[in-house]
Amino acid sequence: MEIISSIALISINETLIVQVISFLIFLYLINRLMFRPLRNEMADRDTYVEQVRSDIDQAKIEIKSLSSQIREQEAEVKKEAFDLKNQREEIGSQRAKEIFAEVRQEIADISAGVQAEIDVKIAEARQSLQGESEALAVEIIEKILDRRQRT
Repeated sequence: MEIISSIALISINETLIVQVISFLIFLYLINRLMFRPLRNEMADRDTYVEQVRSDIDQAKIEIKSLSSQIREQEAEVKKEAFDLKNQREEIGSQRAKEIFAEVRQEIADISAGVQAEIDVKIAEARQSLQGESEALAVEIIEKILDRRQRT
């Protein structure tokens, strides 16, 4: 056995070759057991994140589409409601005119009936007054002339 004394930091001998081979085996194993699965998981995660972002973008587009459809439907419903309101107001106005016309006709009919009654009563009153006035006139004449008239 020989003791080699060297001052160098690294000595090139069998140990170095064994260490290099061990290191290369270690690199191969760590790459196979750790880095490759880790890279695969990172790629899967990136794919998943991109898929989620894509889903989010699609959801935003769908939300915009749905909100615009809702706004269109709301505008359409408001227009229909406004048209229906105007139609109802027109129908109500027309019906009110018809009712006023019917009431005016009824008033005219009642007024004509009342006027006919009044005319009849006036005629009766005139006949009654005429008979009374003739009797009164005869009585006044008799009193003035102090005698009776012959009829």
